[in-house]
Amino acid sequence: MTVDVDFGEDGLVPAVAQDADSGEVLMLAYVSPEALDRTIETGRAHYYSRSRDELWEKGASSGHTQEIREVRVDCDADTLLYLVDQNVGACHTGHRSCFYRTVEGEHVGERVFDPDAVYDDE
Repeated sequence: MTVDVDFGEDGLVPAVAQDADSGEVLMLAYVSPEALDRTIETGRAHYYSRSRDELWEKGASSGHTQEIREVRVDCDADTLLYLVDQNVGACHTGHRSCFYRTVEGEHVGERVFDPDAVYDDE
């Protein structure tokens, strides 16, 4: 039985990417029906960029891919959880997780790559 995901009026649902081994929350992004289909088909995380208005594969430009172990859906079927094996870092700032600072501004996350070296052509 397949769960019908409720993509709502804008055709997108939030997806939390979580490290499958440690449980660390890595990032939050949005997923369209096509992105979910591509994720399931390829075994690699795909999302929908609201700012660029396009489908994107995590790590396509950086090489920092997310291999999918499992996709879960919440009780209301309007949010996804991607359990992933993260290659290097998830955040474009060079951190392992996008949640690398507290609301008070304290730096609590690990920087795992130099974004200038990875994204020098952008």
